[in-house]
Amino acid sequence: MTNFPRARGCRATLVAFGLVLLAAGSAPAAPEMTFRTTGPAVPADEPFGQLATAAYDRVLRDKWLGVEREIEAELLVLSLCDEDRSRCTSPAALQFLTIVADGRARGGRARLGDVNRALNLAVRPGSDLALYGDTDVWRSPLALLAVGAGDCEDYAIAKFVALRAAGVAAEDLRLVILHDRLHDEDHAVTAARLDGRWWLLDNRRMAMVEDIDLPNVHPLFVIDHNGVRQYVGQLQMALGQRPAADLAARMELAQRVK
Repeated sequence: MTNFPRARGCRATLVAFGLVLLAAGSAPAAPEMTFRTTGPAVPADEPFGQLATAAYDRVLRDKWLGVEREIEAELLVLSLCDEDRSRCTSPAALQFLTIVADGRARGGRARLGDVNRALNLAVRPGSDLALYGDTDVWRSPLALLAVGAGDCEDYAIAKFVALRAAGVAAEDLRLVILHDRLHDEDHAVTAARLDGRWWLLDNRRMAMVEDIDLPNVHPLFVIDHNGVRQYVGQLQMALGQRPAADLAARMELAQRVK
């Protein structure tokens, strides 16, 4: 396999958080969104084939709720722009709608690859500290495209939302937080299931890779339409038996010293 290169400006926030959920079936212009902090344990039919169980995100719940409100507002902008693009005043909305439409026009693996490449090319890597003077800023898709730069969880959230809007079923999408033990760093990617195989959409590579081809990473958290979960066993392996609540402090320290 190809080892992960060192991430540029990406330190994923490894505390469980809710993610935008688009309604099942065909994606409407302004889909329903829900927020859940926890969920029941799910079987090992997940990226990396590991069992996941409920996780908690009390520390960052309020921050994510703010991001969710931003995404809800963006869905309205997207709906209005989609109705009459000639009168749309948001370049970011037009850009996102184009990415979604191009992905929807393709099928299977081509759809996933198109969205992955389009967002990788549209956004340059940048750390929250360099961009905003803060160590932990989450961006909604249009806010990310307007700035044109972000870190790994920003890419992953945008790809998750774009793929759902492009027609990928909710049960076939995940946001995965993982630990790269080769470089001792944490990272966020979007995972999409196709024909029983999980493909990872990564801001650090244009080509998608299957989860089974990454033996040097430990999955930590998984986020989907059922809520936020942590992988059983892998979290403790990656953090040397540290409690999950220690993770945010660890990541903030890493950003301050890098």
